[in-house]
Amino acid sequence: MRKQSTVFIYLFLGLFTYMSACAQPAKKGSEKQTDKKTSTMGKETITFGAGCFWCVEAIFQQVKGVEKVVSGYGGGHVVNPTYEQVCDKTTGHVEVCQITFDPNVVSIDELLEIFWQTHDPTTKNKQGNDEGPQYRSVIFYHDAHQKERAEYYLDKLQKSGAYEKPIVTTVEPFKNFYAAENYHQNYYNNNGNQPYCYFVIRPKLEKFEKVFKDKMK
Repeated sequence: MRKQSTVFIYLFLGLFTYMSACAQPAKKGSEKQTDKKTSTMGKETITFGAGCFWCVEAIFQQVKGVEKVVSGYGGGHVVNPTYEQVCDKTTGHVEVCQITFDPNVVSIDELLEIFWQTHDPTTKNKQGNDEGPQYRSVIFYHDAHQKERAEYYLDKLQKSGAYEKPIVTTVEPFKNFYAAENYHQNYYNNNGNQPYCYFVIRPKLEKFEKVFKDKMK
């Protein structure tokens, strides 16, 4: 852990200088929406898949400069899929969070650092006890700059030895995004006492708060 943290600090701080030169739900619901906007009024959007979207949402909601986090399904071939369809592992979709942020407050580089440090990017189609292609590690970029930064850091991390195993995160063009059912949105804040929230999401948040205290709202 110390080696990984040291490598991350060196890598991301050094590169900032360079730049300036899910478990089964407890209740059901059905309302969904499609969101294909990538930026609005000076804001930017990026889409991350890093395991259960409840975990990803809970973390990025705490980041200074992040204005909106929507849990949903991305990258598949079925239009407007349901949670049950995605869980059947036949739609090609990944559980993702679409993150709208102010680049004047938080940079894409900082979001990428948080992304890689708050999940295990070396386990294929798996995060903890959550297994399946819908839990794969993926960055869906929305523009050429996001693609360049994601690929740059991915290459640097692969070569750095920060992880004992190869990183399996993929960097892919944004294809589609379908917001998940309403009961999935703001899940941790609404269901903090549920076992999954208490035993899985809460420890992730506690780790995030220690490592990224200066980036929290």
